[in-house]
Amino acid sequence: MHLEVERHLVKDKLLTALKVVISLALIVYLFSRVDLAEVGSVLASAQPGYLLLALLLYLAAIVLNAVRWQVLLRAQRIAVPLRALLEYTFVGVFFNNFLPANVGGDVMRGYGLARYTDRGAEAAVSVLVDRIVGLMAFMTSAVVAALIAVRTTGQTNLRQFALAAAITLGVVGLGFLFLLSRRLRAWLERLFRWRPLERLAPLYRRLSDAFDAYRHSTSALALAFVIGLVMVFLTNFVNWFLAEALGGGISLLHICLFNPLIALVLLIPISIGGLGLNQSAYVFFFGLVGVPERLALAVSLLLQLIIYVSSLPGGVLWWRDRRIRQI
Repeated sequence: MHLEVERHLVKDKLLTALKVVISLALIVYLFSRVDLAEVGSVLASAQPGYLLLALLLYLAAIVLNAVRWQVLLRAQRIAVPLRALLEYTFVGVFFNNFLPANVGGDVMRGYGLARYTDRGAEAAVSVLVDRIVGLMAFMTSAVVAALIAVRTTGQTNLRQFALAAAITLGVVGLGFLFLLSRRLRAWLERLFRWRPLERLAPLYRRLSDAFDAYRHSTSALALAFVIGLVMVFLTNFVNWFLAEALGGGISLLHICLFNPLIALVLLIPISIGGLGLNQSAYVFFFGLVGVPERLALAVSLLLQLIIYVSSLPGGVLWWRDRRIRQI
């Protein structure tokens, strides 16, 4: 048992080191492609008023994430004050962006809620459903934005992005329907009759029962989806305000198209808090519509700063809670 724990720790450290290497490699590669003096000049011209608006909108999106989570928890008849959900959400944001360990923000959100409610299965499922609904909102936004872009600008090459977003939306939607289907979940439960998985059968049943709460909660799911669309709208304007802070040069329509796709790319867990991967995605996607690399990189760096600053309250809350538990 001790050896198994040690192996797990070594594996985590190796994965973390790999993520650090990938993040640094991507940053070095991007910086080698652009004139850093030009990027610095662009960043130095940033207007503080727009940066403040971007920060406030980003914080508003985090708050809406907690509101959406509360809507989904009510569908499970779990009453949790918004204040508590805000704390767990900000802590999750902090873990996503600052700590290099293999402990994601969603895990920390679920852990905090499980301690508060003593209902671990329901907490885990609520976090998963929250992530699924949010992803569906982002992909829906990407499909609509791509179709509008093709129709209004004539850029037919953007159809492939509409197709990619539509396929992702379909896959995520079908996967969610699978999770909500009693028949399919009952079929999957047969796997837990296999002796090596027998011990996990009770946990699977609790998780399955937690998903059951959403089968007839269409109004809650619809409301959560609408809140997700509003969050996409806010993050689109975060990016637009950052571009405007640097003098403009990126259309809101293209931001509405690429912002959800970049969010999808950032789900790939190969870097530390998206550092490097985020910048690469900005340069690649916006380069397709003629945005200069220095501007795309500058906007992504400002967004990274906004993300880090908005994560700080989560670090304070986590440290405070840790100190209280140690007393």
